[in-house]
Amino acid sequence: MTAKTSLTGIKPTATPHLGNYLGAIRPALELSKTFRSFYFIADYHAITSVKDPVALRSYVHDVAATWLATGLDPERTVFFRQSDVPEVFELSWILSCLLATGQLERGHAYKDAIAKGEVANAGIFYYPVLMAADILLYDTNVVPIGKDQKQHLELCRDVAVRLNHVYGGKVLVVPEPHLSDAPLVPGLDGEKMSKSRGNAIPLFASAKELRKVVMKIATTSEPLEAPKDPEAATVWQLTRQLSPAVADAMAEKLRAGGYGWGHAKEDLYQALEAELGPKREVYAALRADEEKLDRVLAEGAEQARRVARATMARVREAIGIARPLQDLRSTVNLKRSDLGG
Repeated sequence: MTAKTSLTGIKPTATPHLGNYLGAIRPALELSKTFRSFYFIADYHAITSVKDPVALRSYVHDVAATWLATGLDPERTVFFRQSDVPEVFELSWILSCLLATGQLERGHAYKDAIAKGEVANAGIFYYPVLMAADILLYDTNVVPIGKDQKQHLELCRDVAVRLNHVYGGKVLVVPEPHLSDAPLVPGLDGEKMSKSRGNAIPLFASAKELRKVVMKIATTSEPLEAPKDPEAATVWQLTRQLSPAVADAMAEKLRAGGYGWGHAKEDLYQALEAELGPKREVYAALRADEEKLDRVLAEGAEQARRVARATMARVREAIGIARPLQDLRSTVNLKRSDLGG
């Protein structure tokens, strides 16, 4: 029996940080143990906000090297660049013809931009359609999402059901959500970790820089000997997500007293170094070889396009659009061969 397919998209808008690793990368990689997994770098999604081509290319390589260094195995998964599979744009147009503009006007990103008084570009408005095409193109059964992405998947499911209903049959696979139960990853200030907030912990900083950043985590001011509440402390919350065993020991020492926040930060740093130190070396080697990264992504794209072409063949047949010219040429050449031409 063929394993079900999971799909994860990664938007390259910055160099990944610890929050990305704990909140997205580790949970997504865990799915590859039980699902046929597709991972794609969503470079076309990124241009809604990233306007620097040099930065975008750099972010793509940063993301690719990060996921490979943290455990993604391109021999067991399909890892590719969104832009290397042009069929996604054909499908997004077809889907857009089945969606009402009101559905897109209710999109979180679009509404947030309008609420802030920003002039939202059409890409932000259309973003959910391209995301739906990303998912449906690969016969995806399961999509790992956080609660903030639930709306996008509901729209994706809705348009897949609508296309199947309008054109008859099971043309598209209707995906199911895989809701993450991972808690919010706090940053240095206790708010959600984000590079834009300036509170992120770099994923592959040097050991010296990593320790320096960890020591900046905000804490309360109890004296060393006083008992402390670990539950409310950012340093403990991060440790719990990184290493439950270390967090349990930290909580016991904090409650007992005689153990300060500086000690807790040092224990967190040591746990981070144990987890990330070996991966840092792998990342550095990968990031230095952009040609190798491009080859890995290109090989993944070939696999992804085989699935994408099969999906589009079904969709084209269903909606009454002729097959692509290259497919027709292949058929003509095959018939000529059969005839000895």
